[in-house]
Amino acid sequence: MSESLRDQLLKSGLVKQIREEKRGNEGKGRPSGKPQGHGGKSSAPPRRSQEEIDLAKAYAIRAQSDANERKRAQQEAEEQARLRRERKQKIQQLLDGRTLNKAETDQVRNFEYGGKIRRIHVDAGQLAALNAGELGVVQQAGRYLLVTREIAEQVRAIDGHQLALLVDPSAAGDDDGVPDDLVW
Repeated sequence: MSESLRDQLLKSGLVKQIREEKRGNEGKGRPSGKPQGHGGKSSAPPRRSQEEIDLAKAYAIRAQSDANERKRAQQEAEEQARLRRERKQKIQQLLDGRTLNKAETDQVRNFEYGGKIRRIHVDAGQLAALNAGELGVVQQAGRYLLVTREIAEQVRAIDGHQLALLVDPSAAGDDDGVPDDLVW
């Protein structure tokens, strides 16, 4: 069966066990010379032992620290969400009217983003420019938008996670994982 908070605090050593010490003193007679009232009833509230006070203090300190930790975590999460919203709004303002996506396209450019293979529909000229590093792909609101390299660099500066694809033209001839002698 689970132990009470009091037993757990006693075992951990956070609270001293004083009750046994008081039991030894109680058997020696009345601690004061005052006669007790009718039937042992007193108008003063019963005194709590030092052990109960220590347990109450320890529990209050623990509850206060837990509440402070929850409040701090909530404030941090709210601040992160506010910053994300601001970054998305800046990117949206930057992209307004500057995307190069076309309705009639004949080719698909596949790329890896977020651990998955994604695709964007482009025409032949856009495909060549995308592979040369003149164009980039930005992910915004669940869509992949084709933009110029300058816009893609600005998006990278605001939030690098939103930049889905930007080919580095200087690394185009380097090792891309495909053997040079592979014939399709």
